[in-house]
Amino acid sequence: MKFENLRVVVTGASRYFGRALAVGFAHLGAEVYVSARTVEAAERTRTEVMGSARDRIHAFGCDLSRPAEIRAFAAQVGERTDRVDLLVNNGARWLDAMDLEAAGDEEIVETIESTAGGTVLMVKHFLPLLRGSHRPDIVNMVAVRDAEGASAATGGAHEAFWAAKSAQAGFADILARRLRPSGVRVFSLYPPDFSTSDPRFAEWEGVTSADGIGPDEKLTTQALFECVVYAVEQPRDCFIRSFHFEPR
Repeated sequence: MKFENLRVVVTGASRYFGRALAVGFAHLGAEVYVSARTVEAAERTRTEVMGSARDRIHAFGCDLSRPAEIRAFAAQVGERTDRVDLLVNNGARWLDAMDLEAAGDEEIVETIESTAGGTVLMVKHFLPLLRGSHRPDIVNMVAVRDAEGASAATGGAHEAFWAAKSAQAGFADILARRLRPSGVRVFSLYPPDFSTSDPRFAEWEGVTSADGIGPDEKLTTQALFECVVYAVEQPRDCFIRSFHFEPR
């Protein structure tokens, strides 16, 4: 229970890495406030957690492309706690690869708004609660990019998704510099394609390179989670701007 009394907010927590974060931090003793596009989706994450950790997960609906829902989410969390120690901007709208002209205008705008605009507004509306913490951190789940703009994780995404992720990365960079004097740390994850094995299953636990993972195996969800835990645990004079991972 090394994170007992830690207050954590995770967006996009209905599946994959977002759910892994929620499950992982709850089992480490944190109170975790999770959001998904619908409250039903967020509630599924809570009900799938085993043991007493389930009671430490609180579910909310929040469509990140809708400013009013972000404001409401922050207000609802503020009614339950006087601070947030860790904000994880994980939620993003995926748009499949296709010709630029084939995507509808609404799809393009929603993709950019949910990822780029949603990240900006989440920080804006949760910043008062973060400033109430003596150990405030912000984590942004971005993506890895090479010189040609390709990625094992997102190379097949639509141009609008790339635009949104580039905006998110730029925002994280300037935010890290501007918030650092006030003691709010900001760091980002830039992973390649990685395994999204479910954290409820045994294979998510204790997977390391010493366990026989071959050179062609993907980065694991647990490895990414451990990077977040590592950064959060560092002394407050240690500012880790980002984690960049090389594809295996």
